[in-house]
Amino acid sequence: MTARNGAPATRDIPEQRRVLAVLVLAQLLSGAGLAAGITVGALLAEEMLGSTGLAGVPSGLFTAGAAFGAAGIGRICRRWGRRPGLALGYATGALGSLGVVVAATSGSVPLLFLSLLVYGAGTATNLMARYAGADLASPARRGRAVSTVLFATTLGAVAGPNLVEVTGELALSWGVPRLAGPFLLATAAFGAAAVVLAALLRPDPLRLAQALARPAMPAGPPAPAAGEERRPATGPYRRGVVGGTAVVLVGQLVMISVMTMTPVHMQAHGHDTGAAGLVIALHVGAMFLPSPLTGLLVDRLGRRWVAAACGPVLLAAGVLAATAPPHSVALLATALVLLGLGWNFGLVSGTAMVTDALPPERRAPVQGLVDVGIALAGAAGSLASGLVVMLGGYPALALAGGLLALTVVPLAVWAVPQSGKS
Repeated sequence: MTARNGAPATRDIPEQRRVLAVLVLAQLLSGAGLAAGITVGALLAEEMLGSTGLAGVPSGLFTAGAAFGAAGIGRICRRWGRRPGLALGYATGALGSLGVVVAATSGSVPLLFLSLLVYGAGTATNLMARYAGADLASPARRGRAVSTVLFATTLGAVAGPNLVEVTGELALSWGVPRLAGPFLLATAAFGAAAVVLAALLRPDPLRLAQALARPAMPAGPPAPAAGEERRPATGPYRRGVVGGTAVVLVGQLVMISVMTMTPVHMQAHGHDTGAAGLVIALHVGAMFLPSPLTGLLVDRLGRRWVAAACGPVLLAAGVLAATAPPHSVALLATALVLLGLGWNFGLVSGTAMVTDALPPERRAPVQGLVDVGIALAGAAGSLASGLVVMLGGYPALALAGGLLALTVVPLAVWAVPQSGKS
């Protein structure tokens, strides 16, 4: 980020405040749309397909849809800016949510699968909005800008799972299956977010960042701020892109795998959808609620340390989930809270690493590809999770995920070599 005269910026420009305010409003609305797929997607598939082994299919489908959505949104943002890309992504997610409701009502499995793919565009957009928050942020505040957008998702994302019973009753009153109720909420949530962004996200943060950066591009990227690791002087900072992406992907794979099968695991041991909704609500809260603190740590302590901490936290989550008695909602909830926290560490630090490494004119397409990878990692974890649980049980899935998460420690160290304060 540069100042209007081409000099390196040390503070956010005035437009950043308005951009963040609009993004926060959109995320408050859209967060509720995430709850549908996370909380009842697996249960809806189990009910319609009659197989626990296929319960991970919905999460796999909407995360695969998120991959296509992220790629498309990245291209649209590159050509026309963040506003049309994000607004169209949310509108597509609303259409997919409505399709799931129709599929559940008519009992059409093919329509369910197609609609879940389309629904994935909404979940991809919710995550990709964090990049818009970073476009106009100074390097010293980039982590906090990303975390502000993620934090805004908390209210809707936490409220959504706790509205499973309410939306289920509403759905029944309209002649719609109970488990399709949260997708009614997702239709309204994603639709409202699309309207807010289309109407209010002005100026477009990516377009403005590109315009401000052009005079200073020959001078290279800005010097690292206090607490920010120094990047290698050679090449386009590939380590930051590759390492940051890898940290995010591992965190996503582990988190999605364990999270997807937790409601199924709980239901198999006699817990109702209300208890599963509470656990998922606490999990989703831990995914987003710590974001302001995580962003501050990323900016003050450095990207590499927060990224490295992601691994041990996810390991602790996996061990606790694997060893918790199935009847203990408290211990399962604690494990899922740690799972969300570890994911948050990896996402905020990895996003900052990737954004640091890219000039504004290259951000949108590369960031879109990063989120394609995130979605594919989630899809792989979702599709595999049901089979792993069917063959080895939920504890095996949780423990394997925790051990895999430890790979982020060397990745983080490699991605940002220590030089000076880090």
